[in-house]
Amino acid sequence: MRQASLWILVVLFSSCQWFETEKISSDTFYEEELKTIDWEEVDQYPTFKACDHITEKQAQKNCFVTTLTDPIYQTISSKSLVSHENINDTVWVHFSITKEGAFSQVETEIDSLLRTQIPLLDEWIRRSIDSLPQLAPAYKRGIPVAARFGLPIVVKTERSKD
Repeated sequence: MRQASLWILVVLFSSCQWFETEKISSDTFYEEELKTIDWEEVDQYPTFKACDHITEKQAQKNCFVTTLTDPIYQTISSKSLVSHENINDTVWVHFSITKEGAFSQVETEIDSLLRTQIPLLDEWIRRSIDSLPQLAPAYKRGIPVAARFGLPIVVKTERSKD
């Protein structure tokens, strides 16, 4: 009996360490959390009013891209472009959307041949972007963030018949 009570006392005193929780400092927790965040991807894409009802991420992206590109394509296609050569080129439009939902740092990458053939293309693209309706910013973990995007625009023309 004496040995049994001695074993119970030993188990009781040594078992307290099994119930202790290890404390993690807030700095360690913060650093571990930062490692898990994908900084290249947003949780919610910027949204135009027409896309507010969409909740699925890929559908949000598609609506954002469509709402952004349609006015640009309409502007370009409404112009009477006459080219002396066949053009099949991609123009890259790089831009940022601020955490307030405004476009900024709009830059275009246009091939020199395309720039020569269609000198007003850059201006048309910028005007189209400026005419877009207000949008809500991108979100990361529920916080509005600035985001940078690249948008390819394919420009195709056929050579004019002289």
